[in-house]
Amino acid sequence: MPKGSPELTLARKEEIISACRKLYETMSFKDITLKEIGQQTSFTRTSIYNYFETKEEIFLALFTQEYELFAKDLDGLCEHRETLSTDELSSELARALERRPLMLKLLSMNLYDMEANSRMERLVEFKAAYGESKEALDCCLQKFVPALGEKSRQTFLYAFLPFVYGLYPYTVVTEKQRQAMQEAGISYVYMSTYEMACDFIRTLLGGLQ
Repeated sequence: MPKGSPELTLARKEEIISACRKLYETMSFKDITLKEIGQQTSFTRTSIYNYFETKEEIFLALFTQEYELFAKDLDGLCEHRETLSTDELSSELARALERRPLMLKLLSMNLYDMEANSRMERLVEFKAAYGESKEALDCCLQKFVPALGEKSRQTFLYAFLPFVYGLYPYTVVTEKQRQAMQEAGISYVYMSTYEMACDFIRTLLGGLQ
């Protein structure tokens, strides 16, 4: 790591992560390289190695930010709302997911590559952000569904979290995929992120109460 102020280090890391975020809007994970990311920054490509060793570390840092924002949304829900019905809580949690399309996309793609090709330090930062979002979700359950005991909350969490991994592919469908489904003769109801998540959460909570 080069010598410099913590502020400069943070600013450069953020610039690198922002460049990756921008590229990911139009390019696939496999096509994005450190060279491509470097071309989007104000400093040389080789300088990136002072902050991130692999592109997977950059994506993991982007993923970490998304989890932190998701946790912030849930913390805000706990802080600003006193009570929520099951339907209202289902809607609020679904909206929180709807606001994080990038998080859902990253969850469904290349997570193993990102983790396997990142240093332990970066992986721990990511796991900490994931843990914060999990704790924030549990806080919502404790506050808004107090009838749920610890075992029921755990059941909810370990049904909800794997469900979220598959949400993006079911709700973001390309025209090519639509055509393939049609030609295969498969009937499929396309739902938005909010619709699918809200229905699932409401059904899950209803079964646990």
